[in-house]
Amino acid sequence: MRRLHAPFGPWDPAPAGEVAALFEEIGAPWWLAGGIAIELAVGRRLRAHGDIDVMVLRRDQARAQQALRGWELWAADPPGSLRPWAAGEPLAPGVHDIWCRPGPDAPWRIQLMLEESEGAAWVSRRDARVRRPLDALGFTTGDGTPVVAPEVQLHYKAKGVRPKDELDFDAALPHLAREQRRWLADALTTTYGPHPWAARL
Repeated sequence: MRRLHAPFGPWDPAPAGEVAALFEEIGAPWWLAGGIAIELAVGRRLRAHGDIDVMVLRRDQARAQQALRGWELWAADPPGSLRPWAAGEPLAPGVHDIWCRPGPDAPWRIQLMLEESEGAAWVSRRDARVRRPLDALGFTTGDGTPVVAPEVQLHYKAKGVRPKDELDFDAALPHLAREQRRWLADALTTTYGPHPWAARL
């Protein structure tokens, strides 16, 4: 099987509007995620982005694949390498990230992130004890684009805090309502134990 090994080639992240157009007919939930989700929550640009993340539920992976039909889709399987994601192939639970580009000579445009769920609940892949109703997993922008909630995104970013994650946390903190702060503080403590962000919430 053909594999790609790092570095995997250049990125030219798709604009949010292009992503929305691709996924509007998916017939399943999806959300913009990553640093762009934080920016949409705070209402301003914070930094440059190397990619754009689209979160979908693992159970809807076939629908996501269909939304990007005609594109090259490469699964991070195992992490550190990429291999083609065959049409109709169900990806195993340990495979979470898929790099997507329109063709073999095109830059990467979208990163799909497969998320776990049980019934009507999202289940964090960081810690299965951290859950949330799917209908409370995000918010919708004025133009109808679904975006993962900032507290959920920050829970992911808290695993290995990098300078860009600190920047995102600092920007998002003033915008988090009391309920969002409480949820994030509980999720951080459950997953990571004592965490420097929890004390600031």
